[in-house]
Amino acid sequence: MTRYHAAWWLPGAHAQTLWGKLVRREPEQPTSAERWTTPDGDFLDIRRLSGSSDKPRLLILHGLEGTVRSQYAKKLMGEARKRQWSADMLIFRSCSPEMNLTKRFYHSGETGDLGFVIDRIVEQNPDQPLLLAGVSLGGNVLLKYLGEQGFALPSQIKAAGAISVPFDLARASNHINQGFARVYQRHFIKSLKQKTLTKLQRFPDLISPDRLMGIGTMYEFDDAVTAPVHGFRNADHYYSSSSSIAWIERISIPTLLLSARDDPFLPKAVLDEVRRVAQNNEQLELDFPAHGGHVGFVTGWNPFRPAYYAERRTVDFLANHVHREVGLRNIDADRGRHVPA
Repeated sequence: MTRYHAAWWLPGAHAQTLWGKLVRREPEQPTSAERWTTPDGDFLDIRRLSGSSDKPRLLILHGLEGTVRSQYAKKLMGEARKRQWSADMLIFRSCSPEMNLTKRFYHSGETGDLGFVIDRIVEQNPDQPLLLAGVSLGGNVLLKYLGEQGFALPSQIKAAGAISVPFDLARASNHINQGFARVYQRHFIKSLKQKTLTKLQRFPDLISPDRLMGIGTMYEFDDAVTAPVHGFRNADHYYSSSSSIAWIERISIPTLLLSARDDPFLPKAVLDEVRRVAQNNEQLELDFPAHGGHVGFVTGWNPFRPAYYAERRTVDFLANHVHREVGLRNIDADRGRHVPA
């Protein structure tokens, strides 16, 4: 396993976090676009990277207001391409260039679309190992899905990795409303308000424009929009129902949880609680370095040649578990060939 040392030239969690958003530039990957119709008559956009059919396939889930242009997404695609893997990226509803058709958006606990996409990928590629990676909100969706499925997961899914997950949504919502973290909150609220205004043109009963424009925190947005649109009583009900910390004990495949203890989106105490829960599940591997910010994990001694730990660490973890399973399968096959009659 590669050892991680936070870049000395990016002191503090916010420098790590903002570098990834404002400075980091990853090369574009040669993906193609597909649009899949959902069972409720909406659509999901999928970005696809071609690879070798005899190697694994990686499915990527992005974070809050992420897109295929997100730097971490391009890096994950690049790590898959280096290994000649195929890769798919699920673009959550309302995160495509074109607004989705139904009233609903996406949210941190919505696993139905993920299940739909996984089932279709498995149907298309029944003999190909499938690996899963989720970042931030996408990581929460991924872990909740894995916990919900338990041992009923499709057998093609071999391992998963989740980066900078907001395991406890209530405490994460409160934490991002404090200190400098409110800068990130304002960024998200601005984007979410604009999407909601666009959706009001088709669904005028979604929320009153005056109430929408008065929203200033993630809690207020989730209470006024996310919760009622998706069938929750209020923000508190949404948070308690959707937080992945309640599901990780039931995960049945090798899963990496990678989070920095100085993540400005989450109190350190949440990671302490995750560690306690994870003690009851040997499938979970925790990597909680002291520094790294939120989806930052910038490393390297030279500021002009930065390296990025999270994506490489995650894909290495996934690759190791696929190779380990193949090796064990080959050993079993050899033993079978030498069983005496």
